[in-house]
Amino acid sequence: MDFQIRQAITANVMGSDAAEFQDIVNDAIARGEEHLLPGLGVFLETWWKSANENERNEFTKKLAQQFVN
Repeated sequence: MDFQIRQAITANVMGSDAAEFQDIVNDAIARGEEHLLPGLGVFLETWWKSANENERNEFTKKLAQQFVN
């Protein structure tokens, strides 16, 4: 992903509150459009960088459960 995309997405959501982020994520999932995936990736990357090891472990456990055969 190009760094300019990260900057643009970050600039577009700067100052948003939790409800707005929830709306953004719900809308992106409901639409199912591939061009929205980079935005969700930027959200995940930003969260991951600030999460502690326990939060990361809990997240990856839950994520792995979603992809069990």
